[in-house]
Amino acid sequence: MKHRINPQIDCVFKAILGSNDNTVALLDFLNAILSPQQNIEQVEVINPYNEKEFIGDKLTIVDIKAQDTAGHQYQIEIQLATHPYLPERILYTWADIYAAQLQQGNDFTTLKPVIAIWILANNLFTDSRAYHHYFQFSDQKNHLTLSDHAAIHVLELNKWRLGETLKPEEYWLYFFKEAKNWDALPSSLNSPAMRQAMTTLEKFSDKEREYHLYQSRQNALREQKTIQISLEESKRAVIAAEEKANEAAEKANEAEEKANEAEEKANEAEEKANEAEEKLKASEQKNQRLLEILEKQGINPDN
Repeated sequence: MKHRINPQIDCVFKAILGSNDNTVALLDFLNAILSPQQNIEQVEVINPYNEKEFIGDKLTIVDIKAQDTAGHQYQIEIQLATHPYLPERILYTWADIYAAQLQQGNDFTTLKPVIAIWILANNLFTDSRAYHHYFQFSDQKNHLTLSDHAAIHVLELNKWRLGETLKPEEYWLYFFKEAKNWDALPSSLNSPAMRQAMTTLEKFSDKEREYHLYQSRQNALREQKTIQISLEESKRAVIAAEEKANEAAEKANEAEEKANEAEEKANEAEEKANEAEEKLKASEQKNQRLLEILEKQGINPDN
């Protein structure tokens, strides 16, 4: 190839799996990732790849929506950066597609399953070593599933490692993770679907218009990542400043408490001194009265 192409870049990703010319690749991908009891034989891309949607629009939301002959809907998306609210975004987009099925006049019997597949370049579930996560709405304690209409698959490329043999889904993980380093398709991936995917990369590599689009999208994603990093750094700086302010406030409170304690001790000492002085005065007055009594009786205590 003239240039190496990263299939994780959104316009390339959508061209591979979301083009009407690449249904072989899309069907192979869905069957490999989902491992359905019966293979999906036919699928239609609802929002097919169109390079015009990427030109001049840095904020294009890129996902792939498809539907099979049974009416089951599929959403496929790749995410290069993870953030704390990504799970909520994943759930929201699934719910949005599911709810959109109910057009005016339709009832709940017309609803069909929606299967979401998210490929993440970085780790989201840091406490798990697994790279493929499958979520449903279920009661884990009683082993019940609320409905088979909900299915969300999350695949973390960073956790996947190449082994001696490849399972069907790993062909695609291998491709999306490593194809940016290839000049040609490895012999171990020689299949119609993989050849179709690699041909798409070659198109972006060798044709000037497509390569220019690829570069512009790559730069746009770099800008977004830079902005995200800057926002995260600013957030960390704000948090650090708040922590320092809280520490300073705590120290001021501690100093104030110590000052109050010192003042209380000083007051206690003053009270004790006053009590001692009063006792001394009372003693002196008592002694004076005794002297006066003795003098009246003609007794001189000094003799």
